[in-house]
Amino acid sequence: DGQEGHDPPRDLRSVLVTSVLNLEPLDEDLFRGRHYWVPTTQRLFGGQIVGQALVAAAKSVTEDVHVHSLHCYFVRAGDPKLPVLYQVERTRTGASFSVRSVRAVQHGKPIFICQASFQQIQPSPLQHQFSMPAVPPPEELLDYETLIDQYLRDPNLHKRYRVGLNRIAAQEVPIEIRVINPPTLSQLQRLEPKQMFWVRARGYIGEGDIKMHCCVAAYISDYAFLGTALLPHEWQHKVHFMVSLDHSMWFHTPFRADHWMLYECESPWAGGSRGLVHGRLWRRDGVLAVSCAQEGVIRVKPRDSKSKL
Repeated sequence: DGQEGHDPPRDLRSVLVTSVLNLEPLDEDLFRGRHYWVPTTQRLFGGQIVGQALVAAAKSVTEDVHVHSLHCYFVRAGDPKLPVLYQVERTRTGASFSVRSVRAVQHGKPIFICQASFQQIQPSPLQHQFSMPAVPPPEELLDYETLIDQYLRDPNLHKRYRVGLNRIAAQEVPIEIRVINPPTLSQLQRLEPKQMFWVRARGYIGEGDIKMHCCVAAYISDYAFLGTALLPHEWQHKVHFMVSLDHSMWFHTPFRADHWMLYECESPWAGGSRGLVHGRLWRRDGVLAVSCAQEGVIRVKPRDSKSKL
């Protein structure tokens, strides 16, 4: 796929493949998914639902077609005490494009609905893309755990940030992150609704099925994504409620989700208790691999003036 970088050790197989996205077949086009990681909100992680739904859809198409887009809605909160059933409907199978509809069900009701579209590879001379931002390589940046530890060691860190960072540090997330230009404490009050970080799956996935890398990218794409809309406001407002409403992705070219990719996130708009975010996943060689968009509900309340930095 043209990506640079060394493969993770082959004996360290990514838990995203062996567990998180490994669905149990129950019947034709019916699968059961289990949970690996549940956020502190005690709602199921949206990226897990998107990734598992795409796995279910991909099992209903032939190997010679590849996912090019998905569009989905989160309609109910997921219950972490129950597995999720995925029901696939073969909406259309065409010569060039095929569409699959997926319903994720708990307690007999859909918690998530998704349309995934697959395409036969069709070369075309019509090509263009934006340029990848110039950023330091991941090897020159602190890993997420070291960065959080550095923040926690700062005696001037406010208690509310300390509590949140300790929660993040305690989570066993199956992805690695290296943040570009992490803000200092003095910068937290004037952040733009933009962030960039290098990201990859922990462990080895390998060349394998291109569709599996797309499923892993779907999982990765939801991590810290909607939070981009909060960056200019977090110092002034406390989040009362934040959930994803919808999520869309477009897959442009093959990539390795276990190789470093640059995740460029920005929020062009927020209002009406909603926030909109756009994202781009870049391969290390500068090729735009994936584009995404999401809108979510964000309800906040003012912070106590004494608690501001």
